[in-house]
Amino acid sequence: MNHSKEFYIGGKWVKPSTSETLAVINPATEEVIDSIAMGGADDVNAAVKAARAAFETFSRTTVEERLALLDKIIEVYGARMGEMAEIISQEVGAPLWLSQRAQAAAGIGHLMTARKVLAEFEFEKEMGATLIVREPVGVCALITPWNWPMNQITCKVGPALAAGCTMVLKPSEVAPLNAILFAEILDAAGVPAGVFNLVNGDGVNVGSVMASHPDVDMVSFTGSTRAGIEVARNAAPTVKRVSQELGGKSANIILDDADFAAAIARDMGSMCTNSGQSCNAPSRMLVPSSRMDEAAAIAAEAASKVVVGDPREESTKIGPVVSEVQYNRIQQLIEKGIGEGAKLEVGGPGKPEGLETGYFVKPTVFSHVDNDMTIAREEIFGPVLVMIGYKDDEDAVRIANDTSYGLSGYISGNSDRAKAMARRIRTGMVHLNGAGGDLNAPFGGYKQSGNGREWGASGLEEFLETKSVFGYNA
Repeated sequence: MNHSKEFYIGGKWVKPSTSETLAVINPATEEVIDSIAMGGADDVNAAVKAARAAFETFSRTTVEERLALLDKIIEVYGARMGEMAEIISQEVGAPLWLSQRAQAAAGIGHLMTARKVLAEFEFEKEMGATLIVREPVGVCALITPWNWPMNQITCKVGPALAAGCTMVLKPSEVAPLNAILFAEILDAAGVPAGVFNLVNGDGVNVGSVMASHPDVDMVSFTGSTRAGIEVARNAAPTVKRVSQELGGKSANIILDDADFAAAIARDMGSMCTNSGQSCNAPSRMLVPSSRMDEAAAIAAEAASKVVVGDPREESTKIGPVVSEVQYNRIQQLIEKGIGEGAKLEVGGPGKPEGLETGYFVKPTVFSHVDNDMTIAREEIFGPVLVMIGYKDDEDAVRIANDTSYGLSGYISGNSDRAKAMARRIRTGMVHLNGAGGDLNAPFGGYKQSGNGREWGASGLEEFLETKSVFGYNA
């Protein structure tokens, strides 16, 4: 990519302040695709300065002007979506079909949602003699992960633009090429200079500088809980807004009246999607203790049918995990599960047969797991399902809530029972009987899964301040 050694600052592609570079690895082949420039404090300072200057004018644009800008971005993104899917598949390892239908497609989905919300949003309302105004929060630092890269970039950039904010983006250095293409898209769409800026780098030299920068008004971060804590710590001295979407260890409750064969097979496949690298993956499956062996057999059979292989093959269900670091961590947790006494039903340590090159992981099922085991408490972020037994509905709710996370939850079974149980699960989202997500609904979690919400009108509101003008109608 011709801009991989440059940053996008102030409407121009510029040389970095440092000479440091980082190789971008294709996790399916372990080969270098490209290398990127790695930034530092000087690059962040230049980007924030450009964003601060642009905020003076962009914050005063009309809704109609921002709608027109989003329309142009959507048009240019649509024209390059095939290219975006190819890049994401290569740097993340997602099967090409998934990259086309979900990874790249999520980008245009969030942009279109931001446009729809902007067209309908009430920025001002009168309350007696008082005028209440919603205004852009200011300069925003956006820090995004590698697992669903364009999904996470656009669900921040779309609403930030809609709100009238300016921004600096630091994408994950593990999968940065899609963000460079996105910057090209925004540039071609005519986003005013300084409104969007891109600086590549790591968390220590770029992310922490962004989070602590006195001229940044808000940080929107998606990533691990551990990294989120550091972001919040860095942001605290300047009392800036921090919105975070962090880790998860979501419970998936299979009620005793559910269709076991259908629900368990469906959810095993869902859990493996994107190689299990989703913060909201249904990775803790709770089943009636008396039916554990029956449920485990269904899950194991479903896992054995998950085709692991070349991301370019249409038959491939899952590709590799994203990196050697990620692969090694998953292997350690699988070994930990075996060592702590969970029953390994299928999969296990090592790579699938015939896939010695690449960071491929066997779809793995552990049954008879206790909720105190490491594999039940830590986010594995791989195609590893843990199955936990429960006695009754009360016990299922207790186990589901017995976690430091609170991102998502899943319940299958009788609709009325599932609806009642959903109200008791302490998570930001609950999926009933296999229902998918909704781009218009809030996305985010309780507890150590973060704070704030993305997607839909809630996503726009994160980027707005509230002003009361008293005596406006006196």
